[in-house]
Formats: sequence, C-alpha cells, structure tokens
Amino acid sequence: MHAGRDATPADASRLLSDAELRSAADVVRGLAMDAVQAANSGHPGLPMGMADVAVALWLEHLRFDCKDPAWPGRDRFVLSAGHGSMLLYALLHLSGFALNLDDLKRFRQLHGKTPGHPEHGLTPGVETTTGPLGQGFGNGVGMALAARMEAARFSCPALDAHRVVAIVSDGDLMEGVAQEAASLAGHLRLGNLVYLYDDNRITIDGSTSLTFSEDVKARFEALHWRVVVLGDGHDVPSVRAALREAFAPSDRPTLVICRTHIGFGSPNKQDKSSAHGSPLGADEVAKTKQALGLPAEPFWIPASVRALFANAAQRGATSAARWRADVAAWRTADPARAALHDRFATRAVPADLLDRLVAAAGDAAGATRALSGKVLQVAAELVPGLVTGAADLDGSTKTKLVASGAVKAGDYGHRNLHFGVREHAMGAIQNGMALHGGFIPAGSTFLVFADYMRPAIRLAALMGLPAVFVFSHDSIMVGEDGPTHQPIEQITALRVIPNLHVLRPADGVEVAAAWAHALARRDGPTAILLSRQDLPRLQRPAGFTTRDVLRGGYVVRDASRARATLIATGSEVALAIAACESLSKGGLEVRVVSMPSIKLFKNQEKAWREKVLPPGLPVLAIELGRPEHWVMLTGSLDRVIGVERFGLSAPAEQLAEEFGFTPDAVAEQVRAIVG
Repeated sequence: MHAGRDATPADASRLLSDAELRSAADVVRGLAMDAVQAANSGHPGLPMGMADVAVALWLEHLRFDCKDPAWPGRDRFVLSAGHGSMLLYALLHLSGFALNLDDLKRFRQLHGKTPGHPEHGLTPGVETTTGPLGQGFGNGVGMALAARMEAARFSCPALDAHRVVAIVSDGDLMEGVAQEAASLAGHLRLGNLVYLYDDNRITIDGSTSLTFSEDVKARFEALHWRVVVLGDGHDVPSVRAALREAFAPSDRPTLVICRTHIGFGSPNKQDKSSAHGSPLGADEVAKTKQALGLPAEPFWIPASVRALFANAAQRGATSAARWRADVAAWRTADPARAALHDRFATRAVPADLLDRLVAAAGDAAGATRALSGKVLQVAAELVPGLVTGAADLDGSTKTKLVASGAVKAGDYGHRNLHFGVREHAMGAIQNGMALHGGFIPAGSTFLVFADYMRPAIRLAALMGLPAVFVFSHDSIMVGEDGPTHQPIEQITALRVIPNLHVLRPADGVEVAAAWAHALARRDGPTAILLSRQDLPRLQRPAGFTTRDVLRGGYVVRDASRARATLIATGSEVALAIAACESLSKGGLEVRVVSMPSIKLFKNQEKAWREKVLPPGLPVLAIELGRPEHWVMLTGSLDRVIGVERFGLSAPAEQLAEEFGFTPDAVAEQVRAIVG
C-alpha cells in the first residue's frame, strides 16, 4: 500500500445506508433523463445503468477537492464512455464543482459547460476529453503510469497516493487502442488503476451478441489484471462489496465487471438499444420517475442527497489538507528534490534553451533523426519533465535518453518508455501523462505509422496538451522498405489538424529549434518529422538568427534579381538550394525559403510574411509528399513539386532519380514553371 492512502472508504465519518445510496443514484438518473430530454439529444442509458456504481464510488471512495479541481493528490476519474456525459455532469454538480443546475439544464447547448461529450478545460472536474471510444481507457493508463513515475523519481510517496478510476463500456473494450493500453498496463503492474466496466450488453445496433462474445474476465486475467465480478450492478450491497474489493491494495490493475441494465428503471426501454443514444421521450420519463419513486418535477434534487455529496466533498477537502501537509514535510526533508520537482511541476525550461540545443546539435551533417538524438540528451538535462519512448523503434527514431534507464514494472523512476508495437496506445498514454501534469511526453515511430495514432493526436490538439510526437523516416527516401513504409499523404494529414504544430527540420539548427519550440509550448502538441538519410548543414545568409526558425519560415538563399521564391522543408531544403545554384549559373535567379512549419509561419505578422515571400514574386514549393497543402502559399497546384503516387522499393538514390528529386531535375521543373 502506498503512503497517504488507506483501503477503506474515503475518510468516512459514518457508514452510509444502502437506502441513501440508492436514493442518490435515483436522483442522478432523474437528472440524466431530464437533461437529455430538455436537449432532445443525448445518451440517457449509461447514466441510468451505472448510477448505482458511480454514486457509491463518489460518496465512499473517490478523493477530490471541489474547490481545487487541479489538486495533484486527487483521484482521477475518467469517463471513457464519454457518451454518458450526463452521469459525470450530475456527479460534478452534486459534489460542489463549479457547475450549477442551470449548466445541467443547458446540456448540449452552444457555449455551455455541459457539452455532448466531456471536454477537458471546459468543465471543472473533467480530467480528459472523451467520446472516441477507447481513448479514455488509454489516457487513464497514462495517468496511472505518470503517478508511479513521478513518485519514484522524486522519492515522495504522497505523489502516488491516489488512484485512477474509469468507467469503460462495451465499445471501449471493442476498440483496439483499449487492448493495447490494457496489455501495457498489466505488463507494468499498474496497481493504482481501477476500471469499472459497464457490462450492459447493448450497443447502438442492438445486443452485443451481434459482435462481441469473448470472455472478458479471462481476457483481462490473461493481461495480468485483477478481475472482480459484480453480478448485479443495481444491488447496493453487492456494489459496495465489489468496490471494497476493487480498492483493496494490489500490484495489478483492476477491472470490475459490472453487470448492469441500460436505461435502468425505464418500463419500456430498459435493456433496449433505444435507451442508448436518444431521449426516452416525455411519457417514458414520467413513467420511469414513477417507477423509481421520483417526483415529476424536472431536475429535482432533495436536500438529503445534497447533504450526502456535501459530506463527501468535505471529506475530500480534509484529505487534500492532509496530503498538502505530507508534501510540505517531504519538501522540508528533501529540499533539493523539492526544488527539482518545482521545475518539473511547472514544466520549466531555461531562457537559453534554444541556444543550448543548437550547440548540442553541432556543426556536422547528418540525418535529422540522429541530430535529434543528440539534442535530446541535452534537452533532458535542462527540462525535468521530458520523458521519451518509442513503439519498438528506439534504435531507429533515436529518442533514447542515454543517462536514464527504462521504466519497468516496480521500477518506475526512469525516463525511457518502451511502448512495444502499440502506436495507438502510445499516443493515448502520452496524453494521459500530459494530463497528469509535469510531464512533457515524447513518443516516436515512423511517420507512415502516424495513421495509427491520429485519434490520439487529434485529441491532444483539441485539449491543448504539451505532448510531442516524433516521426522519423519522413519520406520515400526510406528506400528499400518500399511503399508500405514510405509516407506520402501523412505530412499533409498532420498539418490539417487544428492546433497541431508540425515541424520538418532541414538540419541540426532547425532540429534544435523544433525541440525548443515543442518543449516550451504549453497550448498544444507538436509533431517533429525527421529524415532517415543524411542531410548537409545549411549555409545561411548574413543577418540570420536561430530565432528566425521559430517563425516557421525564413530566407536561406536570397537573390537581388530573383524571379521567384522556392519554398522547401526538411530534406528538400538542401536540394532546393542546389537546384537554384544551378539555375543561377544559367541566369535564372530564384530565392529559397526554408519553411519547417507552415502553421508557425502563417501566425507571423504581415511584415515578416511579406519579407519572406515578397508580394508580386511568384512562389513555388517542393516537398516529398502530397502537394495540395502548399497551394495556400503558391496560389496554384502547378507551382508545387510534390509526390502524388505511392513509392517504390529501391535504394534512396534511385528513388530520387525516379521521382525527379535531384538538383538537375528540380532545376528543370523550376525553369519550366517560371519560364
């Protein structure tokens, strides 16, 4: 058992009666029915089915501080089955979070605090944005892993005195990301993880028997989880017994299989798919309230139920005060680690981070993945929150921190993570670690496998999380592995995600700048795209400063009598320079702009944009990927040199010839465009 945590209900001053818990659960059912009916939209079935389990959890086990929702010592509650959001909103309101009854009445309304699926940062007390099934499952694993890593690294047991609890659905367990995350959680023995599986056996299309017949208990036991079976999720004594067993100390994650009835209490819709994603209807709401013994009044909450949740909130505040005292004592006893933890918790970076990372990159040529590996070693010394990992490609992506060991079951105080061949879970776990706080998690794989991670990357962008996604082998120059491993459309697919900053550096200076930007960013994720092949160090004109790279685009080759500007990224920058030098010998002057990030460039002031891309001067672009995205700068697809077909299996040099990405071939294409 970890310090600061006991296995009994959360500091209970008295044992609640079964009748009190059932009454509170029925009130939650009523709130869910009323809110969905008022919105004429939503999912009443899950809140009605899981109300008994959820209320017992919140009133007797969950530790929170409604006045300080970000209290680091709180238990994390994740509603992975985000469609059942009214369950969470009802519990947050009753528990005293800054969510009033009018907010519940405005469920699913424009600019409200109770959106259709929970959104982190919008609603107080919502730990993560959920809705795409399986993502919350993975986030919770990341949160639990982060707690273990933080406590072990700083030798402070209080930092790992909480649990991560989630409600997961049949749909969550069907999604592949949940299997990946569950496998890793069991392997790492994350005993601070408790998942409550709503086994209601209903999906949108009907019974789960249509598609889902596996033995969930055997599956999770094989994954090294402890499994508790709750045969009747509406029998309050059974619910309480199952939760006591689930929260007893364990060195394994716990799954509680809760056999429930979707739409519980509804005379005509219980156990039917019609209760899943549609309002019950006014008549059925009235009949259900009558069956449950609730008054017809909408959004009815009796004082007795409010008192139960107020007492739970007070117990949480008492726990928070005790936790803060424990941490204060640790800080006094270990001031050096406490000072380091302050930097960790605030994700602090030094003011001269960029300069020091540029120095780390050095002057040598090299593959940008290798240069990134050099930069990372210094970044880890400067940024305590940085942790890295790979999807079984550490030797290729070069993200290993050589001064640290690897995280293993029972040995969590390190900074290298082995995710295995689990790209999707890697992204979801990274998000969970970022949500936990302090960590800046960087996960890596080949760019072509970004497709496996896209849902997690999108959610990182939606939540504004400081996660870093590192993708090496960023073009057809992967070579002999062939088209299955050669990205074509992936660069563009990443760039179009709102709030995701994509940087494709051309040499060591740009690699250092990419990492400096990613580590300093606090309002969203960053993707860094790296080459497999060696690239030369760029020669830059007088007046260049390394901070120019952070503007997203800058001039690397100027010409006083230029007839066009050629934009390039990554490995194509040196190629563009070589091509334009060849053109210059023939009397055609073309400027070259390196643009590692279109998004950062577009965010610059007009004066900078026009300095880099002077109005009236034709703009061309070249990149080893789909050409369409560049039209926003070139004005025409005819001015973009790109790749619109799949690659081939061959050495990189032969592919360059085949696809026209040699200096002579590029020069010829530029000459044909400019005329």
